[in-house]
Amino acid sequence: MSSRPRSLVALFAAVAVVAAACSNSGATPTTEPVATPAATTSAAMESAMASTGASAAPGSPAAGASLGHIGGTVTVYGTWSGSEQDAFLAMVKPYEDATGVTVQYTSTRDINAQLAQGIQTGTLPDLAGLPGPGQMAEYAQAGKLIDLSSVLDVNTYKTNTASNFVDLGTVNGKLVGVFIKLSVKGLIWYNPKVVGDLTSSAPKTWDDLQTLITQDKSKATAPWCVGLEGGASSGWPGTDWIEDFVLRTAGPDVYKSWYEGKTKWTDPAIKAAWQQFGDVIANSYGGANYILATNFANGGDKLFTTPPGCLFHHQASFITGLGAFTNLKAGTDYNFFPFPDINSQYSGALEGAGDLFGMFHDTPQAKALINYLTTAQAQQIWVDRGGALSANKQVTKYPDDVSSRSAQMLLNAKTFVFDASDNMPTDMNAAFWSSILDYVKNPSNLDSILAHLDQVQASSYQQ
Repeated sequence: MSSRPRSLVALFAAVAVVAAACSNSGATPTTEPVATPAATTSAAMESAMASTGASAAPGSPAAGASLGHIGGTVTVYGTWSGSEQDAFLAMVKPYEDATGVTVQYTSTRDINAQLAQGIQTGTLPDLAGLPGPGQMAEYAQAGKLIDLSSVLDVNTYKTNTASNFVDLGTVNGKLVGVFIKLSVKGLIWYNPKVVGDLTSSAPKTWDDLQTLITQDKSKATAPWCVGLEGGASSGWPGTDWIEDFVLRTAGPDVYKSWYEGKTKWTDPAIKAAWQQFGDVIANSYGGANYILATNFANGGDKLFTTPPGCLFHHQASFITGLGAFTNLKAGTDYNFFPFPDINSQYSGALEGAGDLFGMFHDTPQAKALINYLTTAQAQQIWVDRGGALSANKQVTKYPDDVSSRSAQMLLNAKTFVFDASDNMPTDMNAAFWSSILDYVKNPSNLDSILAHLDQVQASSYQQ
Protein backbone atom coordinates (compact mmCIF):
# COMPACT_ATOMS: atom_id res chain seq x y z
CA MET A 1 0.00 0.00 0.00
CA SER A 2 1.20 3.52 -0.78
CA SER A 3 0.51 4.93 2.63
CA ARG A 4 1.37 3.44 6.00
CA PRO A 5 1.59 4.66 9.60
CA ARG A 6 4.90 6.35 10.31
CA SER A 7 7.99 4.51 11.49
CA LEU A 8 8.10 2.92 14.90
CA VAL A 9 11.01 5.12 15.94
CA ALA A 10 8.89 8.22 15.50
CA LEU A 11 5.91 6.46 17.03
CA PHE A 12 7.84 5.64 20.20
CA ALA A 13 9.12 9.18 20.43
CA ALA A 14 5.57 10.48 20.20
CA VAL A 15 4.46 8.26 23.07
CA ALA A 16 7.33 9.54 25.21
CA VAL A 17 6.44 13.15 24.39
CA VAL A 18 2.80 12.55 25.24
CA ALA A 19 3.73 10.90 28.54
CA ALA A 20 5.95 13.84 29.46
CA ALA A 21 3.33 16.37 28.45
CA CYS A 22 0.63 14.64 30.47
CA SER A 23 2.94 14.38 33.47
CA ASN A 24 3.82 18.05 33.28
CA SER A 25 0.21 19.12 32.91
CA GLY A 26 -1.06 17.01 35.79
CA ALA A 27 -2.99 14.83 33.36
CA THR A 28 -2.07 11.52 34.95
CA PRO A 29 -5.10 9.21 34.88
CA THR A 30 -6.83 9.01 38.25
CA THR A 31 -9.60 6.88 39.68
CA GLU A 32 -11.79 9.68 40.99
CA PRO A 33 -15.42 9.09 40.03
CA VAL A 34 -16.62 11.60 37.47
CA ALA A 35 -20.10 13.06 37.75
CA THR A 36 -21.51 13.78 34.30
CA PRO A 37 -25.16 14.71 34.76
CA ALA A 38 -24.60 17.90 32.78
CA ALA A 39 -23.48 15.83 29.83
CA THR A 40 -27.14 15.03 29.17
CA THR A 41 -28.11 18.71 28.78
CA SER A 42 -27.98 21.04 25.81
CA ALA A 43 -25.63 23.32 27.74
CA ALA A 44 -23.07 20.55 28.06
CA MET A 45 -23.49 19.77 24.38
CA GLU A 46 -22.76 23.38 23.48
CA SER A 47 -19.68 23.30 25.71
CA ALA A 48 -18.47 20.16 24.00
CA MET A 49 -18.96 21.68 20.58
CA ALA A 50 -17.16 24.85 21.62
CA SER A 51 -14.11 22.78 22.62
CA THR A 52 -13.81 21.57 19.03
CA GLY A 53 -13.76 25.05 17.61
CA ALA A 54 -17.41 24.73 16.64
CA SER A 55 -18.14 28.33 17.56
CA ALA A 56 -16.29 29.50 14.46
CA ALA A 57 -17.83 32.04 12.14
CA PRO A 58 -20.52 30.90 9.68
CA GLY A 59 -18.96 29.29 6.63
CA SER A 60 -15.80 28.14 8.47
CA PRO A 61 -15.09 24.39 8.55
CA ALA A 62 -16.35 23.75 12.09
CA ALA A 63 -19.25 26.18 12.11
CA GLY A 64 -21.83 23.51 11.39
CA ALA A 65 -21.34 21.98 14.83
CA SER A 66 -22.65 25.07 16.65
CA LEU A 67 -26.00 25.30 14.88
CA GLY A 68 -28.01 24.08 17.87
CA HIS A 69 -31.13 22.37 16.54
CA ILE A 70 -30.32 20.65 13.24
CA GLY A 71 -32.89 17.86 12.92
CA GLY A 72 -32.81 15.03 10.43
CA THR A 73 -30.82 11.81 10.72
CA VAL A 74 -27.24 10.58 10.58
CA THR A 75 -26.42 6.98 9.66
CA VAL A 76 -23.62 5.21 11.51
CA TYR A 77 -22.13 1.73 11.04
CA GLY A 78 -20.07 0.09 13.79
CA THR A 79 -19.08 -3.27 15.20
CA TRP A 80 -20.45 -2.63 18.69
CA SER A 81 -23.30 -4.77 19.97
CA GLY A 82 -24.72 -5.62 23.40
CA SER A 83 -23.24 -3.54 26.22
CA GLU A 84 -20.83 -1.78 23.84
CA GLN A 85 -23.73 -0.69 21.65
CA ASP A 86 -25.54 0.55 24.77
CA ALA A 87 -22.44 2.57 25.72
CA PHE A 88 -22.18 4.15 22.27
CA LEU A 89 -25.86 5.07 22.25
CA ALA A 90 -25.47 6.63 25.70
CA MET A 91 -22.50 8.55 24.34
CA VAL A 92 -24.52 10.06 21.47
CA LYS A 93 -27.71 10.72 23.47
CA PRO A 94 -26.65 14.27 24.51
CA TYR A 95 -25.94 15.02 20.85
CA GLU A 96 -29.40 13.80 19.85
CA ASP A 97 -31.06 15.81 22.63
CA ALA A 98 -29.23 19.04 21.75
CA THR A 99 -29.46 18.87 17.97
CA GLY A 100 -32.71 16.99 17.35
CA VAL A 101 -30.75 14.64 15.08
CA THR A 102 -31.63 10.93 15.18
CA VAL A 103 -28.59 8.63 15.13
CA GLN A 104 -29.49 5.57 13.05
CA TYR A 105 -26.92 3.04 14.25
CA THR A 106 -26.34 -0.30 12.52
CA SER A 107 -24.28 -2.97 14.29
CA THR A 108 -22.39 -5.46 12.14
CA ARG A 109 -19.46 -7.76 12.82
CA ASP A 110 -18.98 -7.89 9.04
CA ILE A 111 -18.08 -4.22 8.74
CA ASN A 112 -15.08 -4.94 6.49
CA ALA A 113 -17.30 -6.55 3.87
CA GLN A 114 -20.09 -3.99 4.34
CA LEU A 115 -17.77 -1.05 3.71
CA ALA A 116 -15.84 -2.79 0.93
CA GLN A 117 -19.12 -3.44 -0.87
CA GLY A 118 -20.22 0.14 -0.23
CA ILE A 119 -17.01 1.44 -1.76
CA GLN A 120 -17.94 -0.42 -4.95
CA THR A 121 -21.66 0.45 -5.01
CA GLY A 122 -21.58 3.91 -3.48
CA THR A 123 -24.02 2.88 -0.75
CA LEU A 124 -22.24 4.01 2.40
CA PRO A 125 -23.27 5.37 5.80
CA ASP A 126 -22.60 8.97 6.78
CA LEU A 127 -20.11 7.85 9.45
CA ALA A 128 -18.56 4.50 10.30
CA GLY A 129 -16.28 2.86 12.77
CA LEU A 130 -13.42 1.92 10.45
CA PRO A 131 -11.90 -1.58 10.75
CA GLY A 132 -8.36 -0.23 11.19
CA PRO A 133 -5.67 2.03 9.71
CA GLY A 134 -4.90 -0.46 6.93
CA GLN A 135 -8.46 -0.61 5.65
CA MET A 136 -8.90 3.12 6.27
CA ALA A 137 -6.02 3.83 3.89
CA GLU A 138 -7.74 1.72 1.22
CA TYR A 139 -10.97 3.70 1.56
CA ALA A 140 -9.08 7.00 1.47
CA GLN A 141 -7.13 6.01 -1.62
CA ALA A 142 -10.43 5.11 -3.28
CA GLY A 143 -11.51 8.71 -2.66
CA LYS A 144 -14.41 7.80 -0.41
CA LEU A 145 -13.38 9.28 2.95
CA ILE A 146 -13.89 12.97 3.64
CA ASP A 147 -10.83 15.04 4.54
CA LEU A 148 -11.67 16.01 8.12
CA SER A 149 -9.64 19.22 7.96
CA SER A 150 -12.80 20.66 6.37
CA VAL A 151 -14.90 19.43 9.28
CA LEU A 152 -12.91 19.58 12.53
CA ASP A 153 -10.74 22.16 14.17
CA VAL A 154 -7.69 20.01 13.41
CA ASN A 155 -5.36 21.99 15.68
CA THR A 156 -7.64 21.32 18.63
CA TYR A 157 -7.90 17.64 17.75
CA LYS A 158 -4.12 17.37 17.50
CA THR A 159 -3.67 19.15 20.82
CA ASN A 160 -6.10 16.81 22.58
CA THR A 161 -4.96 13.55 20.93
CA ALA A 162 -1.65 11.71 21.27
CA SER A 163 0.32 12.43 18.11
CA ASN A 164 0.83 8.77 17.23
CA PHE A 165 -2.94 8.30 17.02
CA VAL A 166 -3.31 11.45 14.92
CA ASP A 167 -0.78 9.99 12.47
CA LEU A 168 -2.57 6.64 12.39
CA GLY A 169 -5.67 8.47 11.15
CA THR A 170 -3.74 10.33 8.45
CA VAL A 171 -3.32 9.20 4.82
CA ASN A 172 -1.19 11.14 2.35
CA GLY A 173 -1.16 14.12 4.66
CA LYS A 174 -4.95 14.21 5.11
CA LEU A 175 -6.72 13.47 8.40
CA VAL A 176 -9.43 10.97 7.43
CA GLY A 177 -9.94 9.05 10.69
CA VAL A 178 -10.31 10.08 14.33
CA PHE A 179 -10.12 7.90 17.42
CA ILE A 180 -13.05 8.02 19.82
CA LYS A 181 -11.79 5.34 22.21
CA LEU A 182 -8.65 3.28 22.77
CA SER A 183 -7.66 -0.04 24.31
CA VAL A 184 -4.54 -1.75 25.60
CA LYS A 185 -4.05 -5.22 24.17
CA GLY A 186 -2.19 -8.21 25.54
CA LEU A 187 -3.50 -7.99 29.10
CA ILE A 188 -3.71 -11.17 31.17
CA TRP A 189 -6.91 -11.26 33.26
CA TYR A 190 -7.45 -13.33 36.39
CA ASN A 191 -9.74 -13.84 39.36
CA PRO A 192 -7.94 -12.76 42.58
CA LYS A 193 -10.21 -15.08 44.57
CA VAL A 194 -8.70 -18.02 42.68
CA VAL A 195 -5.01 -17.18 42.17
CA GLY A 196 -4.64 -14.42 44.75
CA ASP A 197 -3.82 -10.75 44.31
CA LEU A 198 -0.95 -10.52 41.81
CA THR A 199 -0.75 -6.73 41.79
CA SER A 200 2.71 -6.67 43.38
CA SER A 201 3.84 -10.16 42.32
CA ALA A 202 2.78 -10.50 38.70
CA PRO A 203 4.93 -12.73 36.47
CA LYS A 204 7.61 -10.64 34.78
CA THR A 205 8.54 -13.22 32.14
CA TRP A 206 6.74 -15.91 30.16
CA ASP A 207 8.74 -18.54 32.06
CA ASP A 208 7.57 -17.01 35.35
CA LEU A 209 4.00 -17.31 34.12
CA GLN A 210 4.48 -20.97 33.25
CA THR A 211 5.85 -21.57 36.76
CA LEU A 212 2.77 -19.90 38.25
CA ILE A 213 0.49 -21.99 36.05
CA THR A 214 2.21 -25.17 37.23
CA GLN A 215 1.91 -24.03 40.83
CA ASP A 216 -1.81 -23.21 40.56
CA LYS A 217 -2.94 -25.87 38.07
CA SER A 218 -5.14 -27.59 40.65
CA LYS A 219 -7.18 -24.41 41.16
CA ALA A 220 -8.92 -24.54 37.77
CA THR A 221 -9.81 -26.96 35.00
CA ALA A 222 -7.30 -25.44 32.57
CA PRO A 223 -4.65 -22.71 32.51
CA TRP A 224 -6.37 -20.62 29.81
CA CYS A 225 -9.77 -19.59 28.50
CA VAL A 226 -10.12 -18.58 24.86
CA GLY A 227 -13.19 -17.54 22.85
CA LEU A 228 -12.81 -16.98 19.11
CA GLU A 229 -16.39 -16.60 17.85
CA GLY A 230 -17.31 -13.18 16.54
CA GLY A 231 -19.67 -13.62 13.62
CA ALA A 232 -18.03 -12.52 10.38
CA SER A 233 -14.90 -11.53 12.31
CA SER A 234 -14.50 -14.86 14.09
CA GLY A 235 -10.88 -15.65 14.82
CA TRP A 236 -9.67 -12.14 15.58
CA PRO A 237 -8.85 -12.79 19.28
CA GLY A 238 -6.33 -15.36 18.08
CA THR A 239 -4.60 -12.74 15.94
CA ASP A 240 -3.92 -10.77 19.12
CA TRP A 241 -2.13 -13.78 20.56
CA ILE A 242 0.05 -14.13 17.45
CA GLU A 243 0.84 -10.41 17.49
CA ASP A 244 1.89 -10.50 21.14
CA PHE A 245 4.21 -13.43 20.52
CA VAL A 246 5.76 -11.81 17.44
CA LEU A 247 6.29 -8.49 19.25
CA ARG A 248 7.87 -10.05 22.33
CA THR A 249 10.02 -12.66 20.60
CA ALA A 250 11.06 -11.01 17.32
CA GLY A 251 10.68 -7.35 18.26
CA PRO A 252 8.99 -4.25 16.82
CA ASP A 253 11.02 -4.10 13.60
CA VAL A 254 9.95 -7.59 12.53
CA TYR A 255 6.43 -6.85 13.76
CA LYS A 256 6.24 -3.78 11.49
CA SER A 257 7.85 -5.56 8.53
CA TRP A 258 5.32 -8.38 8.93
CA TYR A 259 2.17 -6.23 8.89
CA GLU A 260 3.62 -4.22 6.00
CA GLY A 261 3.83 -7.42 3.96
CA LYS A 262 7.62 -7.60 3.84
CA THR A 263 8.20 -10.49 6.26
CA LYS A 264 6.55 -13.68 5.06
CA TRP A 265 4.18 -15.73 7.15
CA THR A 266 6.44 -18.75 6.66
CA ASP A 267 9.35 -16.83 8.23
CA PRO A 268 10.64 -18.80 11.25
CA ALA A 269 9.82 -15.93 13.63
CA ILE A 270 6.17 -15.83 12.53
CA LYS A 271 5.83 -19.62 12.49
CA ALA A 272 7.23 -19.78 16.05
CA ALA A 273 4.54 -17.34 17.21
CA TRP A 274 1.83 -19.60 15.76
CA GLN A 275 3.35 -22.61 17.51
CA GLN A 276 3.32 -20.75 20.83
CA PHE A 277 -0.31 -19.91 20.26
CA GLY A 278 -0.91 -23.58 19.56
CA ASP A 279 0.52 -24.43 22.98
CA VAL A 280 -1.98 -22.03 24.57
CA ILE A 281 -4.88 -23.60 22.68
CA ALA A 282 -3.75 -27.08 23.76
CA ASN A 283 -3.98 -25.89 27.36
CA SER A 284 -7.29 -24.06 27.14
CA TYR A 285 -10.67 -24.85 28.64
CA GLY A 286 -13.14 -26.91 26.64
CA GLY A 287 -11.00 -27.90 23.66
CA ALA A 288 -11.21 -26.74 20.07
CA ASN A 289 -14.98 -26.99 19.61
CA TYR A 290 -15.68 -24.92 22.71
CA ILE A 291 -13.07 -22.32 21.75
CA LEU A 292 -14.47 -21.96 18.24
CA ALA A 293 -18.07 -21.66 19.46
CA THR A 294 -17.51 -19.26 22.38
CA ASN A 295 -18.07 -15.59 21.62
CA PHE A 296 -15.12 -13.35 22.44
CA ALA A 297 -17.29 -11.30 24.81
CA ASN A 298 -17.73 -14.40 26.97
CA GLY A 299 -14.22 -15.71 26.48
CA GLY A 300 -13.19 -14.95 30.07
CA ASP A 301 -16.43 -15.93 31.80
CA LYS A 302 -15.00 -19.25 33.03
CA LEU A 303 -12.62 -17.33 35.28
CA PHE A 304 -15.61 -16.78 37.57
CA THR A 305 -17.43 -20.10 37.59
CA THR A 306 -17.50 -22.60 40.46
CA PRO A 307 -15.28 -24.49 40.04
CA PRO A 308 -13.16 -22.15 37.93
CA GLY A 309 -12.76 -23.20 34.31
CA CYS A 310 -9.44 -21.42 33.86
CA LEU A 311 -6.74 -19.44 35.60
CA PHE A 312 -6.11 -16.75 32.99
CA HIS A 313 -7.65 -15.00 30.00
CA HIS A 314 -5.82 -12.93 27.37
CA GLN A 315 -7.81 -9.95 26.14
CA ALA A 316 -7.75 -6.19 25.63
CA SER A 317 -8.79 -3.63 28.23
CA PHE A 318 -12.29 -3.39 26.76
CA ILE A 319 -13.20 -6.84 28.14
CA THR A 320 -14.27 -5.15 31.39
CA GLY A 321 -17.35 -3.90 29.55
CA LEU A 322 -18.31 -7.34 28.23
CA GLY A 323 -19.58 -10.71 29.41
CA ALA A 324 -19.40 -11.64 33.07
CA PHE A 325 -17.02 -8.75 33.81
CA THR A 326 -19.86 -6.23 33.61
CA ASN A 327 -21.46 -7.49 36.82
CA LEU A 328 -18.23 -7.74 38.81
CA LYS A 329 -16.09 -5.30 40.77
CA ALA A 330 -12.74 -4.25 39.34
CA GLY A 331 -9.80 -5.06 41.58
CA THR A 332 -11.85 -7.32 43.84
CA ASP A 333 -13.43 -9.80 41.45
CA TYR A 334 -10.99 -9.40 38.56
CA ASN A 335 -7.63 -7.84 37.79
CA PHE A 336 -4.89 -8.00 35.18
CA PHE A 337 -1.15 -7.91 34.61
CA PRO A 338 0.68 -6.98 31.40
CA PHE A 339 1.76 -9.65 28.94
CA PRO A 340 5.07 -10.94 30.36
CA ASP A 341 8.38 -10.40 28.59
CA ILE A 342 9.75 -13.25 26.49
CA ASN A 343 12.90 -11.77 24.95
CA SER A 344 14.35 -9.27 27.44
CA GLN A 345 15.62 -7.19 24.52
CA TYR A 346 12.01 -6.11 23.93
CA SER A 347 11.03 -5.59 27.55
CA GLY A 348 8.19 -3.16 28.06
CA ALA A 349 6.68 -3.56 24.59
CA LEU A 350 2.97 -2.76 24.39
CA GLU A 351 0.31 -3.31 21.75
CA GLY A 352 -2.68 -1.04 21.56
CA ALA A 353 -5.71 -0.48 19.37
CA GLY A 354 -8.58 1.92 19.03
CA ASP A 355 -11.88 2.73 17.40
CA LEU A 356 -11.43 4.94 14.35
CA PHE A 357 -14.31 6.97 12.94
CA GLY A 358 -14.43 8.20 9.37
CA MET A 359 -16.89 10.24 7.34
CA PHE A 360 -18.29 9.23 3.96
CA HIS A 361 -20.92 11.98 3.61
CA ASP A 362 -20.32 15.50 4.92
CA THR A 363 -23.89 16.32 5.91
CA PRO A 364 -24.53 18.89 8.66
CA GLN A 365 -25.67 16.06 10.93
CA ALA A 366 -22.52 14.01 10.32
CA LYS A 367 -20.24 17.02 10.77
CA ALA A 368 -21.82 17.89 14.09
CA LEU A 369 -21.65 14.30 15.34
CA ILE A 370 -17.99 13.69 14.52
CA ASN A 371 -17.08 17.00 16.17
CA TYR A 372 -18.94 15.91 19.28
CA LEU A 373 -17.42 12.41 19.37
CA THR A 374 -13.88 13.77 19.58
CA THR A 375 -14.59 15.82 22.71
CA ALA A 376 -13.66 14.92 26.25
CA GLN A 377 -17.28 15.36 27.31
CA ALA A 378 -18.48 12.70 24.89
CA GLN A 379 -15.68 10.22 25.56
CA GLN A 380 -16.01 10.57 29.33
CA ILE A 381 -19.50 9.05 29.05
CA TRP A 382 -18.15 5.75 27.68
CA VAL A 383 -15.16 5.80 30.06
CA ASP A 384 -17.52 6.12 33.03
CA ARG A 385 -19.51 3.09 31.86
CA GLY A 386 -16.35 0.96 31.76
CA GLY A 387 -14.50 -0.93 29.07
CA ALA A 388 -13.06 2.12 27.31
CA LEU A 389 -9.99 4.34 27.44
CA SER A 390 -10.30 7.82 26.03
CA ALA A 391 -8.43 9.06 22.97
CA ASN A 392 -8.76 12.61 24.31
CA LYS A 393 -5.95 13.63 26.67
CA GLN A 394 -8.34 15.87 28.59
CA VAL A 395 -10.04 12.75 29.97
CA THR A 396 -7.92 11.81 32.97
CA LYS A 397 -10.42 10.39 35.46
CA TYR A 398 -11.35 6.72 35.33
CA PRO A 399 -13.94 4.79 37.31
CA ASP A 400 -11.52 2.31 38.92
CA ASP A 401 -7.86 1.49 39.40
CA VAL A 402 -7.93 -1.23 36.74
CA SER A 403 -8.92 1.15 33.93
CA SER A 404 -6.64 3.88 35.28
CA ARG A 405 -3.66 1.49 35.16
CA SER A 406 -4.55 0.60 31.57
CA ALA A 407 -4.54 4.28 30.61
CA GLN A 408 -1.18 4.75 32.33
CA MET A 409 0.27 1.88 30.31
CA LEU A 410 -0.54 3.73 27.08
CA LEU A 411 1.29 6.80 28.35
CA ASN A 412 4.33 5.02 29.73
CA ALA A 413 5.02 2.29 27.15
CA LYS A 414 8.70 1.98 26.26
CA THR A 415 7.75 0.47 22.89
CA PHE A 416 4.28 1.01 21.44
CA VAL A 417 2.81 -0.70 18.38
CA PHE A 418 -0.68 -0.61 16.93
CA ASP A 419 -2.61 -3.82 16.33
CA ALA A 420 -0.90 -5.54 13.38
CA SER A 421 -3.97 -7.10 11.78
CA ASP A 422 -5.71 -3.70 11.80
CA ASN A 423 -2.78 -2.37 9.79
CA MET A 424 -3.11 -5.08 7.13
CA PRO A 425 -5.10 -4.76 3.89
CA THR A 426 -8.66 -6.07 3.99
CA ASP A 427 -7.94 -9.38 2.22
CA MET A 428 -4.90 -10.09 4.38
CA ASN A 429 -6.80 -9.28 7.56
CA ALA A 430 -9.69 -11.57 6.60
CA ALA A 431 -7.32 -14.41 5.72
CA PHE A 432 -5.56 -13.98 9.08
CA TRP A 433 -8.88 -14.36 10.93
CA SER A 434 -9.98 -17.45 9.01
CA SER A 435 -6.55 -19.05 9.31
CA ILE A 436 -6.75 -18.79 13.09
CA LEU A 437 -9.92 -20.90 12.95
CA ASP A 438 -8.31 -23.39 10.56
CA TYR A 439 -5.31 -23.77 12.84
CA VAL A 440 -7.40 -24.36 15.97
CA LYS A 441 -9.35 -27.05 14.07
CA ASN A 442 -6.26 -28.71 12.59
CA PRO A 443 -2.97 -27.59 14.18
CA SER A 444 -1.04 -30.18 12.16
CA ASN A 445 -1.83 -28.14 9.03
CA LEU A 446 0.27 -25.16 10.12
CA ASP A 447 2.72 -25.29 7.22
CA SER A 448 -0.03 -25.28 4.60
CA ILE A 449 -1.90 -22.54 6.48
CA LEU A 450 1.17 -20.31 6.49
CA ALA A 451 1.90 -21.05 2.84
CA HIS A 452 -1.65 -19.95 1.99
CA LEU A 453 -1.15 -16.73 3.96
CA ASP A 454 2.03 -16.08 1.94
CA GLN A 455 -0.07 -16.35 -1.22
CA VAL A 456 -2.65 -13.88 0.09
CA GLN A 457 0.13 -11.55 1.16
CA ALA A 458 1.64 -11.57 -2.33
CA SER A 459 -1.66 -10.53 -3.92
CA SER A 460 -3.11 -8.13 -1.34
CA TYR A 461 -0.28 -5.63 -0.89
CA GLN A 462 0.13 -2.89 -3.46
CA GLN A 463 3.48 -1.15 -3.21
